[in-house]
Amino acid sequence: MIEATATSRYVRGSVKKLKRIAELIKGKDVEEALTTLLFLPKPGKEMVLKTLKSAIANALAKGGRAKITEKDFLVREVRIDRASYLKRYKPASRGRIVMIRKPTSHITVKVREKGE
Repeated sequence: MIEATATSRYVRGSVKKLKRIAELIKGKDVEEALTTLLFLPKPGKEMVLKTLKSAIANALAKGGRAKITEKDFLVREVRIDRASYLKRYKPASRGRIVMIRKPTSHITVKVREKGE
């Protein structure tokens, strides 16, 4: 049974918002997950879609068989972890500065071949 993983690190976006997208594709067939992500009206879907496509490509390369296609896989796990913040500063009143923290995340997608 073929299993492959892809990881995107330090993706701009909060964990809370990306987890809502990840819950929609977890446990689905790869074709259904790709279709769901393509038509989803959420701004964070692009990096989840990119990571899913990378996991599929890794699985196809690992398989090595000519007859295997992306239809033979399902999304086993989608994990969104918190990464460090991007720190930016902006001027504030009375000569002060204010730190702006922009959240980043790590996305891990695992796909595996369908079993009997």
